[in-house]
Amino acid sequence: MSASTHTAGRRVVITGLGVVTSIGVGVRDFAAGLRAGRSGVTPITVFDTEGFAHANGCEVTDFRPEDWITGQRPEELGRAGQFSVAAARMALADAGLAEDDVRARRSLVSVGTTDGESHDLDQLAAAAMAGGPQSYDPAVARRIPAGRLSAGIVRELALTDVEAVTIPTACAAGNYAVGYGYDALRSGDVDIALCGGADAACRKTFTGFYRLGTVAPEVCRPFDKDREGILTGEGAGILLMESLDSALARGARIYAEVLGYGLACDALHPVAPDRDSIARTIEIAHRNAGVTPDQIDFVSAHGTGTKANDVTEAGAIRRVFGADAMPRTVSIKSMIGHSMGAASAVAAAACALALTEGFIPPTINHRETDPECAVDCVPNEAVAAELDIVQNNALAFGGNNAVLILGACRDGRERSAA
Repeated sequence: MSASTHTAGRRVVITGLGVVTSIGVGVRDFAAGLRAGRSGVTPITVFDTEGFAHANGCEVTDFRPEDWITGQRPEELGRAGQFSVAAARMALADAGLAEDDVRARRSLVSVGTTDGESHDLDQLAAAAMAGGPQSYDPAVARRIPAGRLSAGIVRELALTDVEAVTIPTACAAGNYAVGYGYDALRSGDVDIALCGGADAACRKTFTGFYRLGTVAPEVCRPFDKDREGILTGEGAGILLMESLDSALARGARIYAEVLGYGLACDALHPVAPDRDSIARTIEIAHRNAGVTPDQIDFVSAHGTGTKANDVTEAGAIRRVFGADAMPRTVSIKSMIGHSMGAASAVAAAACALALTEGFIPPTINHRETDPECAVDCVPNEAVAAELDIVQNNALAFGGNNAVLILGACRDGRERSAA
């Protein structure tokens, strides 16, 4: 769990957002996609799907790396690295900062991932099967290290006084990375943090979920009684964070304040989520953020659309909030699929936008709520809402759970009472 508490240290705010998703590249397009309940589902094209009975996914189809990557050759990076670097560029521009502004300050780059560059590993594996290791493409082999997801950002921005980490805690890695940045900023170890997650669609992950019987044939419908599973996705979400004092001093637009987070690793089962562990993680996050359940305006759920996850996660939320006081609980995976290590970082960006623009994104593809879930998932259409505090859940295999709490920062200094 986080060692910091809401009562000590510097206040940390989000002033820049960079997103690469199947429903929009860049913060404006992404926000519009969330509001519209846009679906990012298309047939998978980035790898061969011959032999699979169904192969829909949520690919990023309108991304041109050369539009964003200028400090190095885009082909030196794998697909996930390109997403990560481009999202960092977007976050920097969205925050109104130039490269020199960041270079002059102590900085942190923290990127979470599930697969690293498994899209490239797929290619190397195919080459090895066809002609042995001697047939490897050296350029592809050089792109493989997962650490390049963060190192690529450092190289792109020519950062010098910087710590760069890549956090591999699977599908909760984005929240882990944001929490890492929050602690570093709060303690004064760094002045600027670029944090989030990135992953690219790959055959390995799709095949793994397919063999588990958890890939939906057409669409993802979290919390629906007829849900059939996940759709694999891809993308990146990078948040630019700094202290509140820094943001106010330069007149920055503030999306949200990071109030705190909670972590737990129960290690009870390789793939099955545990209700009690999830509930404990939520309680830790609330305690560290200095909030109570009644103050949470909505929950951005992990919400994968599998039978096990949705019932278990809803049960954990019910345990913390009470059956009669559950907040609206939505899943943007219904729109963008499961982007693995990027998922909770992209969801954090969605939460920040919701706080700033006053809306709750919908859970699309919804027909009838599963009575075992019994949540208000904001079906199919976004709703207007004045929000103060929101919760972002992330769950991962092995019981790696991370919950992030964000709050509105409307006047730059005080949050309204919930």
